[in-house]
Amino acid sequence: MPLSETAQKNYTRMFGDFPPPLADSDPEFTRLFLDFALDEVPSQTKLDDRTHFLTVLAALMGCQGLDCFQAMAPAALRSGLSPVELKELVYQGTAYLGLGRVLPFLKAVNEALTAAGVPLPLEEQGTTDPDSRLEAGNQAQVDIFGTHMRGFQNSGPQESRHINRWLAGNCFGDYYTRGGLDYRDRELITFCFLAAQGGCEPQLTSHAAANLRLGNDKPLLIRVISQCLPYIGYPRSLNALTCID
Repeated sequence: MPLSETAQKNYTRMFGDFPPPLADSDPEFTRLFLDFALDEVPSQTKLDDRTHFLTVLAALMGCQGLDCFQAMAPAALRSGLSPVELKELVYQGTAYLGLGRVLPFLKAVNEALTAAGVPLPLEEQGTTDPDSRLEAGNQAQVDIFGTHMRGFQNSGPQESRHINRWLAGNCFGDYYTRGGLDYRDRELITFCFLAAQGGCEPQLTSHAAANLRLGNDKPLLIRVISQCLPYIGYPRSLNALTCID
């Protein structure tokens, strides 16, 4: 049985004439999955291409779906996601996933960019230096989470206060202040990193609230989780909906 008309159209738009990788060995599974992921799901979520690719790629990083990410990154570039946006997506993941899980995806992006004829390295996007990163990072925390975050880097028990300083200076000062993606973009993909990796529900709830504060409203967050569900599964998607609520 062939793919649905909508699934085939979306697949061709994203991947061209290249056949699905499991079409020969697992034709039934290929049809079941693609009819769901490329027809039923997008017909419900109706996300624009940019939001679709940013969030699904972030979710694939969170769940360590490297093979799917490698297939989808070139499609994201063909659909209009800029090289800087794609690279910043991966950089943003470092603070939430760690280098051990991000490095394979950074290599995959570099391979996709090189194959697309994009010269590396890209133009630098940093806006802070060692002297300004802490203050700029704390200001980003205030802008995203609210005024109660003012001076967060100086809070907490003395023995672990350095981690709060790192959160302000490194997580927010080094990454959130970069160009290429704005706060709304970065919070949306951070929500996907956390939802897809699982086990981070307290942080996921906080970042759901930050998304709402920045204008990524509840219907959008539900649409995003719905779009990511085929790639991260039902348990983590349902947990994310609970955190949104």
